[in-house]
Amino acid sequence: TGAVRRSGSLLSDFGVGRGLAGWTSRGDRPRALRASSRRGLAWSAETKTPLSNFDADVYVEDSYANTAKNLDVVRKTLNRPLTLAEKVVYGHLIDPTTKVTRGQTYLKVQPDRVAMQDATAQMAVLQFISAGLPKTAVPSTIHCDHLIAAHFGASEDLKVANEENEEVFNFLASAGKKYGIGFWKPGSGIIHQIVLENYAFPGGLMIGTDSHTVNAGGLGIVAVGVGGADAVDVMAGLPWEIKAPKIIGVKLTGKLSNWASPKDVILKVAGILTVKGGTGAIVEYFGEGVDSMSCTGMATICNMGAEIGATTSIFPYNARMADYLKATERESLANVADTFKEHLKADENAVYDQIIEINLSELEPHINGPFTPDLAHPLSEFAEAVKKNDWPEELTVGLIGSCTNSSYEDMTRAASIVREAQSHGLKVKSLFNITPGSEQVRATIARDGLIDTFEKAGGTVLANACGPCIGQWRRDDVPKGTKNSIITSFNRNFTSRNDGNPATHAFVASPDIVTAMSIAGSITFNPNVDTLKGADGAEFKLSAPTGDELPHLGFNPGMDTYQKPSDNPDSIKVDVAPDSNRLQLLAPFKPWDGKDYEDLTILLKAKGKCTTDHISMAGPWLKYRGHLENISNNMLIGAINAENDKANEVKNQTTGAYGAVPDTARDYKAKGIRWIVLGDENYGEGSSREHAALEPRYLGGVAVIVKSFARIHETNLKKQGMLPLTFANPSDYDLINPEDKVSIVGLTTFTPGVPLTMKVKKPTGEELDVSVNHTFNDDQIAWFKAGSALNKIKSDRGM
Repeated sequence: TGAVRRSGSLLSDFGVGRGLAGWTSRGDRPRALRASSRRGLAWSAETKTPLSNFDADVYVEDSYANTAKNLDVVRKTLNRPLTLAEKVVYGHLIDPTTKVTRGQTYLKVQPDRVAMQDATAQMAVLQFISAGLPKTAVPSTIHCDHLIAAHFGASEDLKVANEENEEVFNFLASAGKKYGIGFWKPGSGIIHQIVLENYAFPGGLMIGTDSHTVNAGGLGIVAVGVGGADAVDVMAGLPWEIKAPKIIGVKLTGKLSNWASPKDVILKVAGILTVKGGTGAIVEYFGEGVDSMSCTGMATICNMGAEIGATTSIFPYNARMADYLKATERESLANVADTFKEHLKADENAVYDQIIEINLSELEPHINGPFTPDLAHPLSEFAEAVKKNDWPEELTVGLIGSCTNSSYEDMTRAASIVREAQSHGLKVKSLFNITPGSEQVRATIARDGLIDTFEKAGGTVLANACGPCIGQWRRDDVPKGTKNSIITSFNRNFTSRNDGNPATHAFVASPDIVTAMSIAGSITFNPNVDTLKGADGAEFKLSAPTGDELPHLGFNPGMDTYQKPSDNPDSIKVDVAPDSNRLQLLAPFKPWDGKDYEDLTILLKAKGKCTTDHISMAGPWLKYRGHLENISNNMLIGAINAENDKANEVKNQTTGAYGAVPDTARDYKAKGIRWIVLGDENYGEGSSREHAALEPRYLGGVAVIVKSFARIHETNLKKQGMLPLTFANPSDYDLINPEDKVSIVGLTTFTPGVPLTMKVKKPTGEELDVSVNHTFNDDQIAWFKAGSALNKIKSDRGM
């Protein structure tokens, strides 16, 4: 689609100086700042507001000052109005004179902070340790949420997790103390909810080692999911590099009503854009409909933007965000944002690459799935789709919560439905699991009686953790292989993701719809039109859910689960036992040998959808995320082999025998045989997990050649010294077979923008040349030559 312009007149802008902390008098400050001071943007060191209540020496005013200063330069360079996303991203440029072309220019920016969850933090911290630095250069945090498996309930599951993962938690806790990283203990909550409650701020820029870092966009911050190597760069004080995103605008009009919720906005958008429609773009919401939604509702929408491949999503700063900041003890931050609000919304006349319009007043609830989050069904059409496709109608389990939908508002709306059913003598017919997003949410809903409501209706409250959403679910109600349906308020529903059962049909909806269907026991139940039969035999229709945006009594913080960095870091030891099967110190990858790659073996030609779950599964494998040797035993075991339509069964080209993918790769590595993987469209969609790039590199892979890549995975491969390449002609994928030999030519003159050639040699002796494209820039080519981005960092530091 062509560029689309919003109507109206251009808003004025202004520049502000950099480095306020060093200026003590009005005369010391640059003229741009003095001009801005007259508009009420002067801040003194005595009255500055920390980026968070845990960051005592980094201030939001300094971030805003730098943004305003940069934008003053950017406006002169680009000479056009800016979208909100552009203001935030370009406001964090290292060089604001950069002439930006969306979708083409590589940008170097300086994020305000880094967040890591425990599964990805292990490898990120191991890489940071190997970089030899004493402390992180930007505020950083670790959040223990992924390693807690759901089984019996919150208390027992948390106890088991602490016992099973003691070594890893201790490693992360001690590393946090030593290297200046805030540490959120197991049970504190899901990383994205903790970030929203404590760290996100309007106009900021952050990265996180989880694809759903984008959740924080509900507070007006550009928050991007990345691999651990990107996090290490920023923690080491280096710029973060990103290709200038395109901007997709979503104009919201009207107001949500009845059973429609913010979740239904993103479910509809996913149906429109599909799982790859947002790739390389930031989705920016605007319009009068924005103000009708809560801050946490906006976060829900941003959260699932990861499922359309978007770099991130963002909403303009408004009063609902200010209310949330005040409710989470950040009123001073809201006050500063109020003075900066011209920079926290798009300019009038801002141009978008595409605009989608949604009338919230007409939006009905949606259910997406199964097996992919972009298969969207309006609720009114869903029952028919179930029957037409022979999906199991009986609902075995309903699950609400997770990082996508676990706010106080979500929980109160779900509780209102449960209470009405209880008033008619009903409990849930399906198993019903509830995951609070944070300790603060858990403590607050416990105080306000919601947990009691859920449990009396037959629900089970799980730990404040990811749990079933990421496959950390020790499910025992249905034997593996049994065809069944579950419905969740989560974000992803790839095959086997939640429970490891490929026959489970997982659907995604709002907590409201999940709760209603759990009471009915059927996925064909439509609360807009269908009735339930009460204990007295009388039929009744559920009322539309109601809830409180924020708790009237304020939030109850619950248990103190935060560990601050040590004041004496030199006294802290961070040890990794040589015989550990959970943690392993990293050895550097070998640098490129300076030659073209010749006679490469094809390990696997992957067919169809190949997400990072297919490449490096989660669930029980999460415990090995800090041990590259062990985690590599799951490499590509979920990918479908185009040769035989089977998972984890490939032909060893040296022996002729079929075996598991990791075993075959290890055999090639032992024999000194370098190999490649071929793939289909949107290869590597899903999680940000860099293990999906580390494992192929570790086991001897040198290139992944596909029709198209998901953004994060492509970058992760580059960071580890591999070649992510795309077919110039996607149909060339069909010309290559697993038994062919491949050479990659042109590496000796590797240049940005210049395609490489893949020379394919058939067993018959026939040869063909296939052109393959790449998106490497000069810096990324240097990573490749050094063997990895981390090797390049160490080389630059003389290590």
